[in-house]
Amino acid sequence: MKSPAIVFACAIGALLLTSVSHAQQAMYPALPSETPTTFVESTYGFDHVKTKVMIPMRDGVKLNTVIIVPKGAKGAPILLTRTPYNADTLTTHNPSAHLSSILEGYDNATDVIVEGGYIRVVQDIRGKYESEGDYVMNRPLQGTLNPTPVDHSTDTYDTIDWLIKNIPESNGKVGIIGISYDGFLPLMALVNPHPALKVAVPMNPMVDGWMGDDWFHHGAFRQINMSYVMEQVVTRKNDAKWFTTDYDDYDAYLRAGSAGELGRQRKLEQSGFWNKILAHPSYDSFWREQAMDKILARQPVTVPTMLVHSLWDAEDIYGAIAVYKAIKPKDINNDKVFLVLGPWSHGGGIGEGSKLGQIKFNSDTALHFRQEILRPFLDRYLKDGAANIAVAPVSAFETGSNKWRSLASWPSGCASGCSIKPTPLHLLAEQKSGFTAAKADAVGYAEYISDPAKPTPFRARPIAPYGYDESKGQSWPRWLVDDQREASGRTDVLTFTTDVLSAPLKISGEPIANLIASTSGTDSDWVVKIIDVYPPEVASQPGMGGYQLMISADIFRGRYREGYETAKPIAANQPLLYRFGLPTANHVFLPGHRIMVQIQSSWFPLYDRNPQTFVPNIFWAKPADYKKAVQRIYHAPGKASFIELPVVEASK
Repeated sequence: MKSPAIVFACAIGALLLTSVSHAQQAMYPALPSETPTTFVESTYGFDHVKTKVMIPMRDGVKLNTVIIVPKGAKGAPILLTRTPYNADTLTTHNPSAHLSSILEGYDNATDVIVEGGYIRVVQDIRGKYESEGDYVMNRPLQGTLNPTPVDHSTDTYDTIDWLIKNIPESNGKVGIIGISYDGFLPLMALVNPHPALKVAVPMNPMVDGWMGDDWFHHGAFRQINMSYVMEQVVTRKNDAKWFTTDYDDYDAYLRAGSAGELGRQRKLEQSGFWNKILAHPSYDSFWREQAMDKILARQPVTVPTMLVHSLWDAEDIYGAIAVYKAIKPKDINNDKVFLVLGPWSHGGGIGEGSKLGQIKFNSDTALHFRQEILRPFLDRYLKDGAANIAVAPVSAFETGSNKWRSLASWPSGCASGCSIKPTPLHLLAEQKSGFTAAKADAVGYAEYISDPAKPTPFRARPIAPYGYDESKGQSWPRWLVDDQREASGRTDVLTFTTDVLSAPLKISGEPIANLIASTSGTDSDWVVKIIDVYPPEVASQPGMGGYQLMISADIFRGRYREGYETAKPIAANQPLLYRFGLPTANHVFLPGHRIMVQIQSSWFPLYDRNPQTFVPNIFWAKPADYKKAVQRIYHAPGKASFIELPVVEASK
């Protein structure tokens, strides 16, 4: 404690300094600031008028909304995107007087929007950036998980209602479009839609976070998305940043141990959503009641909807196809539900689509989608007097042959004259695979050692921290087209390869893994990858010689073999059936190529490590729980492992 004398001296000193300051101000004249109190920006030469409004919702919360009207617009339709990613930033990519420039970047089909004369509206969802209210990750519909009177369905309804009453340049027709989280929001808009909502375009939407989108795949936790959880949830404006400790994410995640421990180290328990993830590792009602495919399946979709799916989507490869399967059966007239499958990464349909990584497609597939599919679709339903241009119910790019196909449904393989035949690709002895089952005297199994201390990387190391840009070595969006030779050369990865194909073989739809497998542990993950192996030399592109291109792959957490809702230990050393679906494919394996199946038990650090010892909640597995295990894949008669391929055959 300071003495009274010291306190008195400090007070006197402060008083003297204040007196000197006032004296100095009296001695010298003021030099006026050259910064205006408020700067009024010029709009000279602008081809648009941009305004910001706070649109009131039914509960009084106001949402920040950016409205951009092309100069001279009259009777123009509105194209709306709702987002948690900052409406101001998404509508101010470049300082320019031109609409095409300010929207360039992570926007949705800028060329279609600008050339089509659309009124562009981008809105911060409640709780993010300049919007009022509370943020909840993928806010559920009103009900058990959301006792409030508002959700994304009501917010979209209230927003559209305000827009058509307050934008005189509009024709009263609204479309909603978005990618990823912004693609989940158009799906929400389909629940009790506003009458003015005439079209929806969910692109790569988040649909079911447990089954196969952002948070889990068949029960395996996608721990690489922990940085997203932190940055998206803990602050309104994404101010908190996930820091890196290593250039190689493999080292950072391995050192932390379990995902739960890593979250504790990063103080992620301050996030309400993270705590929900920790509390719901299984597919319980928390996840099921939020799954948009299940929600939308309850009644026919009344708004024309184009679902856009990327065949190599590293983030939401499950959602669009799941919604299509759920809602298409009730599209009796085949005129409300449309599907596009493109050879892209997540959100790749709005970029440049002539290649993905090393894979070339011989044309700009994304430009074709925007100009030949998306544009006529939007115009047909949103523009007054627009030509009724036919849009195929399904537009599917066929990789391998690199051709667009117009189809009546999915999966169908071709426009007419063919059918899908589920065909087993058998896993055989001596690292072989083929369409003929194993002989009666075949060797019973192949095995490998899975060591959690040395998990199989999901791509070649070093693995740059998630979120880095290309200039810093980050190529996360396209990792699904990485050359898989790095994995096939490891001793903890099994490979099964066909002979060289003498004729093309096309698959359209979802392959199904049927593994008869055993583990010496009491829990296990199984990763199955279907791979197109290129010829040893490719004259037109030498770098593709021997390339191993992953066509479809996924992971399954063994504790859910008997059902996703309840985790159960695995009987050690017992051959058991593991059957699970892989992401949809539309691919032609060309003559001279081979088909390979790879099987492994970790995909790290994309997914958290399975300790291979059963524990109630893997998020809190202890170091002693992580143990080596002997993994066996059986391929003898009566214990035959195979991959069911959706092979396209000519109708007889």
